[in-house]
Amino acid sequence: MSRSSIVAAVMLVLVFAVACGGDEDSELIIMTHDSFDISEAVIQEFEDANDATVVIQKAGDAGEALVRAILEKGNPSADLLYGIDNTYLGRALEQEIFDTYRPELLDQVPAQFKFDESGHVTPINYGYVNLNYDVNFLAENDLTPPARLEELTAPEWKGKLVVQNPASSSPGLAFLISTISYFGEDDEYDYLDFWRDLKANDLLVKDGWSDSYYTDFSQYGGDRPLVVSYATSPAAEVFFSETPIDVPPTGNILIDKATFAQIEGIGILKGANSKDLAKKFIDFALGTTFQEDFPDKMFVYPVNQNASTPDFFKFAEVPSLPADISANEIGEKREQWIQAWTKVVLR
Repeated sequence: MSRSSIVAAVMLVLVFAVACGGDEDSELIIMTHDSFDISEAVIQEFEDANDATVVIQKAGDAGEALVRAILEKGNPSADLLYGIDNTYLGRALEQEIFDTYRPELLDQVPAQFKFDESGHVTPINYGYVNLNYDVNFLAENDLTPPARLEELTAPEWKGKLVVQNPASSSPGLAFLISTISYFGEDDEYDYLDFWRDLKANDLLVKDGWSDSYYTDFSQYGGDRPLVVSYATSPAAEVFFSETPIDVPPTGNILIDKATFAQIEGIGILKGANSKDLAKKFIDFALGTTFQEDFPDKMFVYPVNQNASTPDFFKFAEVPSLPADISANEIGEKREQWIQAWTKVVLR
């Protein structure tokens, strides 16, 4: 190779390096689930403050997004993964896909929402999975919302409950975990005994939340007045009602140890191109501007204790005693629980 060719090759490498370096911390790619929803103005505020461009990369539901991040481990297509929750945290930590980061605003988050002691995932929002009921259906049929899960196996509730498959649905998995918290695994009457009795009582299982809520739930024309949903669902019914209403048509059933606190967080993916910008976004996501924007879009609660929620969130009651199973235990036993449930309920 001639000297001029060598010089030309070196210059080409330098130009490429400079170009790549210019991309770092000027574009931030956030991989997230399909339900992610933040105002364009809020994203624009972050972009303007940091002279950057934010790209939102939706990758299916939370489980699908995590699988993609794992497959891309070490060479991620995104800088951040948003939406990793306490049902999937154990798997994510086991796969070592995140770098650690502890933002200063984490001090404004109550202890019960700091679900990752290792510092890889920062909590951003939370919600509760529980049973919802159709107010009019119960009133017209002289039924009272169950005060204990055991009541769901009684004759008056035969054919009246629809749930989601925990192998394919996030709320379905959350409700399964709630029943484990409530009944235990090895008690005289444990969670599998309960599910066995539910099956005998004409339980309906659907793959996803949307199908169960908008097809089978009696509020939307189905024949099931009880559905596994969210504590914010009655508030959402008020918000989305075409005709203004003062009271939601659905209600929450908040049985002690039978609701599940689902905490979502964000983590910096190992190998991220824009790591400094990713840290700044986590700081921003914990601030009140971001925290107060998503409650009426994703219908979850902000973790920052200084952030406010919309007035209609008064219908999004908070359970006093949710399930007490840790993210670590869920990570260790999730697949075992799902397999045992599948064997009892679907076979």
